[in-house]
Amino acid sequence: MSEKTTRLENDNLTSFAGTLPQLLAMQAKHFGAARAAIREKAYGIWQTLSWEDYLRYVQHVALGLIELGFRRGETAGLITGNHPEWLFAELGTQAVGGVTLNLFTSAVADELSTSLKRIRSSFVFAQDQEQVDKLIAIRDRIDHVRHVIYIDPTGMGSHCDDPWLLSFADLLAKGEALHQANPERFASELRLGMPEETALMIQTSGTTGLPKMARLSHRNLTAMGEGWVRAVSICPGENWISISPPAWIVDQMWGLGVALLGGMTMNFPETPETVVEDFREIGPSRIITASRFWEDLASRIRVKMADAGWIKRRIFAEAEHVGRSVIAHQIRKTPAPLYLRLLHKLARLIVYRPLLDRIGCANFRSAYTGGHPISPDVINFFRAIGLNLKQCYGLTEAGGIFQIQPDDEVKPETVGKPLPGVKIRIAADQEVLVSSQAVFQGYDQDYQATEAAFTDGWLRTGDAGYLDSDGHLLIIGRKEEIIRNKSGEAFSPDFIETRLKFSPFIKEAVIFGEGRPFLTAMINIDFGNTGNWAEQKMIPYTTYIDLSQQRPVEELILSEIRKVNEQLPEVMKIRKFILLYKLLDADEDELTRTGKVRRRFVYGLYLRLIEAMYGGEEEVRVQGKIRYRDGQIGEIDTRVRVIQAT
Repeated sequence: MSEKTTRLENDNLTSFAGTLPQLLAMQAKHFGAARAAIREKAYGIWQTLSWEDYLRYVQHVALGLIELGFRRGETAGLITGNHPEWLFAELGTQAVGGVTLNLFTSAVADELSTSLKRIRSSFVFAQDQEQVDKLIAIRDRIDHVRHVIYIDPTGMGSHCDDPWLLSFADLLAKGEALHQANPERFASELRLGMPEETALMIQTSGTTGLPKMARLSHRNLTAMGEGWVRAVSICPGENWISISPPAWIVDQMWGLGVALLGGMTMNFPETPETVVEDFREIGPSRIITASRFWEDLASRIRVKMADAGWIKRRIFAEAEHVGRSVIAHQIRKTPAPLYLRLLHKLARLIVYRPLLDRIGCANFRSAYTGGHPISPDVINFFRAIGLNLKQCYGLTEAGGIFQIQPDDEVKPETVGKPLPGVKIRIAADQEVLVSSQAVFQGYDQDYQATEAAFTDGWLRTGDAGYLDSDGHLLIIGRKEEIIRNKSGEAFSPDFIETRLKFSPFIKEAVIFGEGRPFLTAMINIDFGNTGNWAEQKMIPYTTYIDLSQQRPVEELILSEIRKVNEQLPEVMKIRKFILLYKLLDADEDELTRTGKVRRRFVYGLYLRLIEAMYGGEEEVRVQGKIRYRDGQIGEIDTRVRVIQAT
């Protein structure tokens, strides 16, 4: 194995050349049993694994796969949640020359079938009975899968006689037995790995069609890890908490790149519902998660404050005002007046710190938002209350997040500067181009798409943007989604949508206006926050459909849209909108699994409603079928009103 030590020792960082499992072996040798590599909360208690433990589990998975007949170059699908077994399964597969593909646990059976067939997966790691049941339902369509290895045995008793299914515990036992019989086998397999080999595939978001399979090498992920460790001075032992789906590039680049290189401790919460409590117990130093997480958190805070007493509301409003004033001085790089600094210290003591502690964010050195544009209002809101939240930027094909904002140069409207080793430039048509060792190898079995993804050796991001005078990158939006109205004026719908979603009462917004005389919007209300508001106003309702069509709710959303319109130039103001009678849903292909709107699909699906806004109609009757959360199909017959916003 060719390697150079990769860790922070006396602030000196050198580079690593090897595979991810080789990197794990190196770190296990360095840190041994003395330092925590992984923590997982189970039944309210944190369980800790050392770096030696981490390597041993990976070793047993790798050898267990060999015992089952896994061969170098084969692929394995992973349908796992945020648990250590995800890392053991992935690195164990890669240690014996395999390639992994993580799939969303929320994916329906047909989606799993399509993805597993595309990669001809030989093995599948499944989190629990729910995922196994999906695979059993499509068993005849995935006959290339030789074994399904389930992690959680709960409810699997009825399948114990099926040789197609194997428990994770049995896999580990097979691996341990092989190690006892041949102690050198794992090390010899590890030495065969090369950094240029494909480590994993990740499905792209698929906003415009069938997701592509991006191939990432070991070198891609270690290069991304090195960039982050250098840029933000990550130290061994720092805590990272895994809350984004393993099928998303963020947890892949961090769990397999940054955390391994930096010697960080990976922490896994007990459930999604206990994340805030787990934040408080672990005290993670950094977090990257989707913009929707921060939008929802900001909404919950603002709703809670709206429900508080008059005195608390006033204190919070004043503290937020002080925080925003200080942030404004920081952005302008001008010193804040003495009185403002004193007020800021007082606000930190009595408002910011208690609030951040309550939401589990008190120990963050840095927090990042990525995956989708976020409103500067959200960034400013959190920064005003003392959370060092910064917007970043990246994409799957670039190996993850490659643009971040330095702590002393935070600009809410930009995505910052490139990591060390990353170069960007702006093409003549304003497309952002990127070059680095982290850029992917190409799309699996799609030579044409791979060729189209590059120009003169630079990766085409598909996003339009520009650099400001300080070298910060500003993203305008997806090139293909830039809207040109009837007068030919161009702008990004994301710019407006992110500002609308700062409202605690708006869950999703989709802007229309291509070739039209004005802009319109389709709005999903936030059912929880809007429902609480309706209850306080003594407004009766039963379902989402009922609530969304209430006149007072229309007035509420109208007031929120008018607030946004006041901040927009005339050409970008929303003139009409409708409140959609159902939530946009990934299971109905209206959203990607990462929560992005499939804009073209949504446009075609709701064309009748869109045309009504431009045709002068005041009301549209909607009839058809609707899929409920429990999977049942029901009939719908309702009327949706077209609401004037200006």
